[in-house]
Amino acid sequence: MDLNTIREVARPRTRAELPVWTAGDAWLAGGTWLFSEPQMQLRRLIDLTALKWPSLTITPSGLSIAATCTIAQLDALASPPDWLAAPLIDQCCRAFLASFKIWKTATVGGNLCMSLPAGPMIALTSALDGICTIWQADGAERKVAAIDFVISNQRNVLAPGELLRQIDIPLAALRRRSAFRQISLAPVGRSGALLIGSITSEGGLLLTVTASTKRPVRLCFGTMPKTGELRDAIRQTITEDLYHNDLHGKPFWRKHMTLRLAEEIRSELADGARP
Repeated sequence: MDLNTIREVARPRTRAELPVWTAGDAWLAGGTWLFSEPQMQLRRLIDLTALKWPSLTITPSGLSIAATCTIAQLDALASPPDWLAAPLIDQCCRAFLASFKIWKTATVGGNLCMSLPAGPMIALTSALDGICTIWQADGAERKVAAIDFVISNQRNVLAPGELLRQIDIPLAALRRRSAFRQISLAPVGRSGALLIGSITSEGGLLLTVTASTKRPVRLCFGTMPKTGELRDAIRQTITEDLYHNDLHGKPFWRKHMTLRLAEEIRSELADGARP
């Protein structure tokens, strides 16, 4: 869609060239949502692609994902063999249920910043203990855990003029044995519930709930919980008002599927809980 209110497109090549943020500005990376509907409030786009951030960097401490990394680039990553959680990358990429055109354009950072409950990159980075680096408008930066980045449906911690630079995934999280479950009302519909579980080095369970809830929810167990313990913890932690409600699923259905998928994950990971 043409954005006929745009008067300027800035293309900074360094952080120092980023223009002063003003009302009517928007960051542009993939733009798959930005160009999908009218944006009458916008006057300027700040194109981040000219910054040429390395999309993916494997380091001794883990994986660094640039906010401008596309879904196609992330899916094509050749993961080291000891990254037991690597299948989650493929599974979360395919949870988009998007065309190859979207895969080649949509970005990891864009998915987080859009902050939809069903965002699969939100699920992936939250479940893998991701740390978001945020560039602040005054030239400083701050770090926020990915699990805390989204605070509600289409709301996140970014202040006006702040920019998500990258998400760092620690090596310990990438080496955890994990399990993935996702469900939609329709075969190619938006996720109604997306849950990821993983085993800690002590044999406990980490369960991340997304899509069914307005924001990501993390449940931590020091040991592998029993079925009843898991259900009780979910019911106590995820209050009724926290379940999302839209045409992709009503709260009572999302709650039911959250409990069901959580038990499937617990059952899968319970066999040999200590890696």
